[in-house]
Amino acid sequence: MIISSADFGERFDWGVSTAAYQIEGAAKKDGKGPSIWDEFTRIKGNIQDGRNGDHSCDFYHLFQTDIDLMRQMHIKNFRLSLSWPRILPEGIGSVNQKGIDFYHRVFDYCLEAGIKPWVTLYHWDLPHQLELRGGWTNRDIISWFQDYIALCVQEFGDKVNHWMILNEPMVFVGAGYFLGVHAPGKKGMKNFLPAVHHATLAQAMGAEVVRSISPGAEIGTTYSCSYVEPYSHKVSDVNAAIRVDALLNRLFIEPALGLGYPTKELTVLNRIEKYMKSGDEDRMKANFDFIGIQNYTREIVKFAPFVPFIKAKLVKAEKRGVKTTLMGWEIFPPCVYKMLKKYDSYDGIKKLIITENGVAFSDTPIAGKVMDESRVNYLKDHIAQVLRAKKEGVKVAGYFVWTLLDNFEWAEGYDPRFGLIYVDFQSQKRIIKSSGEWYKNFLDS
Repeated sequence: MIISSADFGERFDWGVSTAAYQIEGAAKKDGKGPSIWDEFTRIKGNIQDGRNGDHSCDFYHLFQTDIDLMRQMHIKNFRLSLSWPRILPEGIGSVNQKGIDFYHRVFDYCLEAGIKPWVTLYHWDLPHQLELRGGWTNRDIISWFQDYIALCVQEFGDKVNHWMILNEPMVFVGAGYFLGVHAPGKKGMKNFLPAVHHATLAQAMGAEVVRSISPGAEIGTTYSCSYVEPYSHKVSDVNAAIRVDALLNRLFIEPALGLGYPTKELTVLNRIEKYMKSGDEDRMKANFDFIGIQNYTREIVKFAPFVPFIKAKLVKAEKRGVKTTLMGWEIFPPCVYKMLKKYDSYDGIKKLIITENGVAFSDTPIAGKVMDESRVNYLKDHIAQVLRAKKEGVKVAGYFVWTLLDNFEWAEGYDPRFGLIYVDFQSQKRIIKSSGEWYKNFLDS
């Protein structure tokens, strides 16, 4: 079936997504302070190719070039994040005016190009100075984050009308404060549980702060999610999948909706009471205008009695003989449909936006072109699943491709390329891939 953007209606928002640490570079430029990722990437063995985001795509200097490319591709919505340590080098206290000025220039140029900025307030680059004080394990982060958000909305609220509070809290607390494979590299339940609770409180508080300063703004937050299925029909595998689903897909949205933590399915979460104060159950509730869904794959789960806390493990895609991406993720287009249906079934959901969906392959220029037909097919198939959900009445109102530019892909370094635009990281040359040309044509259809 051939579909077009017109099938989604005129009020459907199409765009691309990025993140500050992944594209900006200029790590020590114009007064920017160090982030936890600046520090984490300095430790040998943390990043797959041993590199860092010091330069990356140099969006800090080349933002006009990249916005011009977006305009050329007829992209009308640009999701980007603000770098907390570029604005507040120590996380609190003195404001870096050069950082403020940079984002004003970016927003001004977007608006001149007819591109609407959608801003993520926290996309993982916590100021290092705040991590030295405990980071997300310290309850004080709620007030630190509050002050940072207030500053951002006061500064940019006349240019930005769409705000996202957190990017994928399950990933930054799980990978950063339990597994230790992302910044800041902490491990264990003693770090994970307080980080979960403080991020939950922060997402609700953040929405309140934005609304108090900019009452007409559209306010949301974003969640990573994966469609979870059991490896077999065995009761043990089915229950293992239920636990993994509670962890990956329910842990942050349910408190925001007033449902509390999913402790029945994931009993280890009862330990979070240690970090709760009187009134926190009400403080966890958030009034969001939209929820951002970030979906890439599905996970197959089986019972694993010796895995602590969750007694479950993922069955890797490569062992199941299915098509995979460069990240080793299964290509399974119905997953985005399944997750839209799942989140839409909650009471209190006003609107859903696919704020990230995309795929990594090993793209190589040949004769000045990058022909990535596998990505074109991925996008076609997943967008078709979004339309399927929309036709069934799901309140989905937007789709953003991850990502605009090939960039620094966190612990995986620079090998995985997700971009619609190829970046030569040595010369900083940009090439619109065939997927970028396809997306342009799709947006015109």
